[in-house]
Amino acid sequence: MSVEPDPQVLAGLDAWRGLPAGQQPQWPDRDALERVSSRLAALPPLVFAGESDALRGHLAAAGRGEAFLLQGGDCAETFAEATADNIRNKIKTILQMAVVLTYGASLPVVKMGRMAGQYAKPRSSDAETRDGVTLPAFRGDIINGFEFTSEARTPDPQRLLEAYHTSASTLNLIRAFTTGGFASLLRVHEWNRGFTANPAYSRYEEIASEIDRAIRFMAACGADFDALRTVDFYSSHEGLLLDYERPLTRIDSRTGLPYDCSAHFLWIGERTRQLDGAHVDYFSRVQNPLGIKLGPTSTGDDALALIDRLNPSGEPGRITFITRMGAGKVRDLLPALVEKVTADGRPVTWVCDPMHGNGITSATGYKTRRFSDVMDEVAGFFEVHRALGTVPGGLHIELTGDDVTEVLGGSEEIDDEGLARRYETLVDPRLNHQQSLELAFQVVELLRKA
Repeated sequence: MSVEPDPQVLAGLDAWRGLPAGQQPQWPDRDALERVSSRLAALPPLVFAGESDALRGHLAAAGRGEAFLLQGGDCAETFAEATADNIRNKIKTILQMAVVLTYGASLPVVKMGRMAGQYAKPRSSDAETRDGVTLPAFRGDIINGFEFTSEARTPDPQRLLEAYHTSASTLNLIRAFTTGGFASLLRVHEWNRGFTANPAYSRYEEIASEIDRAIRFMAACGADFDALRTVDFYSSHEGLLLDYERPLTRIDSRTGLPYDCSAHFLWIGERTRQLDGAHVDYFSRVQNPLGIKLGPTSTGDDALALIDRLNPSGEPGRITFITRMGAGKVRDLLPALVEKVTADGRPVTWVCDPMHGNGITSATGYKTRRFSDVMDEVAGFFEVHRALGTVPGGLHIELTGDDVTEVLGGSEEIDDEGLARRYETLVDPRLNHQQSLELAFQVVELLRKA
């Protein structure tokens, strides 16, 4: 039997429209936007409320130290790259990392992709100027095009529909890969053997051999490997574009409560977490588990005020704080933040984003990061939580399953000149397949210390 929604709940879902909303495009044709919004509101949900509820339970477990979150994917997805090969390679990379982390932590790993919706990106400026020509900034494929022309850069509401359909096809393929045997533990472990066969990664051979012995032990004990052929895999993206999130809100027939059915997990970015802003208001009214990015200027009072707005009752698994401090600041700034939130008593899950606080410009002009800085922030995150007796609950990583050259360093020793070989991102640099696995093996060492 379905539960009728409360009219006040429905009305509240649009309260954000009267509040300041940062990082939103200037749509030139509001009538076209309304037509697209009506169409999106009539389309089937991309995910289901029950799936988001299950994820909330897993995130609560990660907050208690009974699981570990691995969230990975593109900085900004593009429609053109939503191919079967690209999706498969990202899934493969995340699954490979998850097997290593599961063994290293002796914990279940919650697998989540920055996938099937990560099409909008915040920008530091509304406009971009080249050679005296000023056009709207590129805000992601869901809003406008990357090409520096007036036509491409004009926000187009039809792109919201393309984002929906591309997300639907992506989720369909993810579900096929993760339930059809592709994600089998035995298959994924075979992939990792290939990684450690490279002499550059010889330091990880011991851990890979340990996993091999553990799998042989399980087989000898009669383990049911058929039960390990499938995995749960959740979708997430930054809930930035409210004109996309609101039409995809659905009322759960079981409870009469609203869920944002564009993804299982949405996060509020560093630029849009204002307490009196539209994003915080909208997301306070949906039931999904939520992430909140906290950068180096964040205070304990900021964090508690966000909990007051988004999870006043302290429901476990509702709030994940994703910290992005920078390698040089994490050890100094994170402790006070964690201490104040811990003293409050309401549960949160702490996750490290070691990517966004470590951006640099290379000598050759590329926007990049150093792998060593990424790892140092992860190490600092673990050190802080170990010292405070709190739980490092997971990682939030920008990665791709391809062998791009966008981040400096790693065992492959990508240098300034090497960036030009395959620098393919339109926005932020990502770890490539090999660097992602190298990070996973290094995190195992940190988990064992923790």
